[in-house]
Amino acid sequence: MKKSRKLVGAAAMLAVGGMLLAGCAGGGDEGDGTAQLTFMFRGSDAEKAAYTKAIEEFESTRDVDVKIIMTTADEYATKLKAAIAGKQVPDVFYIDPGSVQAFVKTGVVADITEAVESSDVVDLDNVWAYGVDSYRFDGTTQGKGAIYALPKDVGPFSFGYNKTMFEEAGIPLPDVDEPYTWDEFVEVSKQLTKDLDGDGKVDQWGTGLNVVWNLQPFVWSNGGDWLNDDRTKVTVTDPEFVEALQWFADLSNVDQVTPSAGDAQTLDTYQRWMQGQIGFFPVGPWDVPTYQTLEFDWDLIPYPVGATGETATWTGTLGIAVSNSTKHSDLAAELATYLSADPTAQQMLVDAGVQIPNLIDMADEWVASSTLPPDNKQEFLDIVNDYGRALPANNTYSAEWYDELFKNIQPVLDGEQTAEDYLADVEPRMQDLLDKANADAGIG
Repeated sequence: MKKSRKLVGAAAMLAVGGMLLAGCAGGGDEGDGTAQLTFMFRGSDAEKAAYTKAIEEFESTRDVDVKIIMTTADEYATKLKAAIAGKQVPDVFYIDPGSVQAFVKTGVVADITEAVESSDVVDLDNVWAYGVDSYRFDGTTQGKGAIYALPKDVGPFSFGYNKTMFEEAGIPLPDVDEPYTWDEFVEVSKQLTKDLDGDGKVDQWGTGLNVVWNLQPFVWSNGGDWLNDDRTKVTVTDPEFVEALQWFADLSNVDQVTPSAGDAQTLDTYQRWMQGQIGFFPVGPWDVPTYQTLEFDWDLIPYPVGATGETATWTGTLGIAVSNSTKHSDLAAELATYLSADPTAQQMLVDAGVQIPNLIDMADEWVASSTLPPDNKQEFLDIVNDYGRALPANNTYSAEWYDELFKNIQPVLDGEQTAEDYLADVEPRMQDLLDKANADAGIG
């Protein structure tokens, strides 16, 4: 009897699932007594090469074999969730701040405070406090208490500009210390938006921004926010927030300094930036290895400022956590501390260009000595040191309330609905989801 196509497909899915869980399973011991650990992370081939080299150094000084499991960024959460559901949690793995509370309360991650504080490798005074505090949790408030992961990195989300485009247009270069006002930013963006070949179609734009990742700097700089201070009330209908979202949408619909929805369908704004068609574009440290090959000069500046007059942006981070079910808790914690804070390992990762240094003294030296772009690397450190914020959902029990804002926002971006009407409609749904998250966390 022939198997139906559906049955074959189901069997294939089961086989893939089994392979995945087998790949994620925590380590044990090889026949010769060598300990086995699994390390699961997400990233690019360049990051895999960098981590492989660092881990080989770790293995060379210990009786351990570390199996590396890499996924893409898009697949990571799904595969980790499957591994947890199948009770095959990797010994050491990446964790995002938004998962800390849930993973602690469900017993997925281990408290590594003692291992960190007794480590000869970790000097907490020399690691970005933001990176460490993102993984502290005292059972009530994230940012305080025991340590459940060490930072894999910190990711200051900076703003870049195409220096070559400015020079060709005869526009003075932006000041690295004096941000544009919103009006100044729009005016310069209009000067950069051009039909270069005279065919009646725009083929160079001032900017092109993704609302999910770029709305935050403008809301915060305008005095708005997603939540009140104790994280119990959604505040997206506050006038400062409404104004920022409307201004963001108007960049396309009124000022026409970004590619239209139709333009974006043929080539997204990331690819247009890479091809030198976009004047201003966000830059994270993870972009730097790729952007070093661009055929134009670029640099970093602060984000344009809204009503507060203060620039703002977010700082991302990923952590390296240890499974609560690992058979080698000491060795697994040692691997996590090594990857996060060992100077030799950090130097390998920084030299590979996959992150800025976790160690403060190494970061200061990196800014002063590196000759690779961008010139204004100090902007990355200023964000981490001075004004970078956590993303709004990083310190709540779940991100559902935050994700709700973006689910149906497209009519605003298309100019078919005002920001005020949209935010009035979505805020109650966000509040219901936040209330549920707080109830799950035991807050309120």
